[in-house]
Amino acid sequence: MKTTIRLFLAFLCLSVAGPKVKAVSPPPDGGYPGGNTAEGQAALLSLTSGGFNTGVGFLALRSNTTNSFNTAVGAGALLANTADQNTATGAGVLLSNTAGLANTANGAFALFSNTGGQRNTATGIQALFSNTTANFNTANGDLALFSNTTGNGNTAVGDGALLNNTTGSGNIALGGAGTNVTTASNVACIGAVGANVDNSCYISRIHGATSSNGIAVFIDADGKLGTTTSSLRFKGQIKPMDQASEELYALRPVRFRYKKEIDPARTSQFGLVAEEVEQVNPDLIVRDKEGRPYSVRYDQVNAMLLNEFLKEHRKVQEQAATIGELKLTVARQQAEIAQQEKSFQSRLVEQDKQIEALASGLERVSAQLAVASPSRGGLEMSKAAPNVALNNP
Repeated sequence: MKTTIRLFLAFLCLSVAGPKVKAVSPPPDGGYPGGNTAEGQAALLSLTSGGFNTGVGFLALRSNTTNSFNTAVGAGALLANTADQNTATGAGVLLSNTAGLANTANGAFALFSNTGGQRNTATGIQALFSNTTANFNTANGDLALFSNTTGNGNTAVGDGALLNNTTGSGNIALGGAGTNVTTASNVACIGAVGANVDNSCYISRIHGATSSNGIAVFIDADGKLGTTTSSLRFKGQIKPMDQASEELYALRPVRFRYKKEIDPARTSQFGLVAEEVEQVNPDLIVRDKEGRPYSVRYDQVNAMLLNEFLKEHRKVQEQAATIGELKLTVARQQAEIAQQEKSFQSRLVEQDKQIEALASGLERVSAQLAVASPSRGGLEMSKAAPNVALNNP
């Protein structure tokens, strides 16, 4: 900064000491020693030794005495200023500033209340209007950071962005957002009104919106957003998961509710405890900046579940194939038994036929014996005939 100022002063000195040229006619008024320019009632009225100041407008830089490199354009701009390197464009801009240096404000009444705040940038009507001593604020948009008084390092872009913030620091609001943030710090709001909760982030137009062909977004401990990739071109050392997924059987799924400061509704949840998962496999957890277990890599758990499912599926397929073979074997055996039964039945039928034929033959023999002579010899023959017939079919 000092080098830049020296170069600027050297350039001005060379310009003044250079060859004389014909002055414009009529000559410009408002030029004063020390590179100061004043135009307007009481503009730079109190100046003593300050240099390279420009005051244009009623009471512009009215109180400036020994300070330099200030530019005020507009009625009352930098009226109370006693610091260096401030730029004010617009009526009432930086009107209350006394000791704050290196502020830039454009727009009526921007940084109006600033007294000692340094290196603030306000663009827009009444942007950073209430700021007094806070530093490093950036407000772009009408009424942006309007209520901020002592909050440092805030950035508001959009009309009314961080409108109600007073003492919160390190907040970011884009698109007229963050109107619900008042005293909280490190809040990021993009198009959303947000909430007065430290270290939080709110983004509008995501909840309830569908991205049918999208992929999940993850965030690491450094706040980096990104997605996982599955393409072969991003991977190396690829090998089957095999038995590694069996670690799942050592995990303990639980039912729980988040603490009230995290979820005021205390909604019932299902999941795992990161510290318990760490004992099973440290690669399955996500850590915070201090290296402590923070969450579980549920996407990895899902991949392990898929591997276990496929393993069980293959077992089921093998069992189904075995059962199919057994069914074929049983079917063949049943067919053989049926064939044997059929053959046996055929033999029984044949035997029945033979018995019937034998019985028929006996009846004929008996009939023949009955008509034989009733003599003793005939009678003896009739008694022996059945035995003869049975032995000689």
